[in-house]
Amino acid sequence: MIADDPKAIRGRRFLIEGRVQGVNFRAYTEREARALGLQGWVRNMPDGPVEIVARGERQALQALERWLWLGSPTANVRAVTTRSWLEPVGAGFEVRWD
Repeated sequence: MIADDPKAIRGRRFLIEGRVQGVNFRAYTEREARALGLQGWVRNMPDGPVEIVARGERQALQALERWLWLGSPTANVRAVTTRSWLEPVGAGFEVRWD
């Protein structure tokens, strides 16, 4: 498989900073990720950011990253950081409460 193949399956971890808790960011992210065919989860971090772990095709992950800058209608995203995620994720996409 070619390294930059858009169909290659990859994993990414996104950390979203700004006004992203208490604004339905997780619910909107879950809906967007499912629409893109991604697997993984979204959860609030205790110190304020939202963490997203997603696995899927490169193009879908890129689309999610673009969308994360918008988020829910009342969110105010200041930063989106991303890195590779090599650990497995379960089937589907869910909101985590841990």
